[in-house]
Order: sequence, then structure tokens, then C-alpha cells
Amino acid sequence: MKLVEINPSGNFDPWSIEKQKELENLNPNEPLGTSLLFENESMRLWNIYLEPGERLPFRIQRTNYNWICMTGGLAISRFNDGKICLVKFDKEDVDYWEFQNNELICDLENIGEEEISINLIEYLPTLKTFEIPKYL
Repeated sequence: MKLVEINPSGNFDPWSIEKQKELENLNPNEPLGTSLLFENESMRLWNIYLEPGERLPFRIQRTNYNWICMTGGLAISRFNDGKICLVKFDKEDVDYWEFQNNELICDLENIGEEEISINLIEYLPTLKTFEIPKYL
């Protein structure tokens, strides 16, 4: 994946009013992908599939995840601080993102001529309690 900043943080001038309002009215439960393929107590497997011109709305990312791009593609991602990045995906690009008490708010829009397909594994926080055996 190649990421090029095309608008700096703090500058909302090139943003449409529609995108600014969407960000202000952010749905905190927006899913990370377009379809949920699998889920258990420790992870979710998502697919992000975007035809040319399609867009994932703003979403809050708080959980660690890794992804693999199943296709290449060209996209734009807007961030809640105003930054806009041009993103070039190559087929089989892989990355891991870790959020330690942080969050990321962004969208993803396919601006290329081909579909974009990304498989994403979201790692869910798990709270495991262990019983300490009692010995007599």
C-alpha cells in the first residue's frame, strides 16, 4: 500500500458540506467492512468490497486488525482531523494496525476504475478470567 497525503490535517476547505455533516453525525456502530464473513469471541473476519465510485462511510476503528488486499485499486481516505490521503493498493498488500487506547476515524472511497476487495481480521478485546484451583 502506498499512502500520499493530498490535504493536510486541520484543513477542511476541500471537504464537501455533506462529508463534514456525516463526520459530525458519526455513527459509532458503523462496521469496519461491507460484509461480515465470520465472527467468534476473539475475532471478526470482514470483507470490504467497493465498486468504482463506492464508498465506506466514516467509521471509528478502535480494535487491532490486519488486512490483505485481494485486488489492486486506487482510493481516497478522509480522516476526522481534515487530512485526506490518496491510497494505492496492490494485490496481496498486507498490513497490521494496532490501536493502544487510541482510535482512528476515516472513510474509504474507491476512485479507481476497478473494484477493490480487502479481507480484514478485526481482533476483539477478550476478558478471560481464570479460576484458581483450591487445594486442601
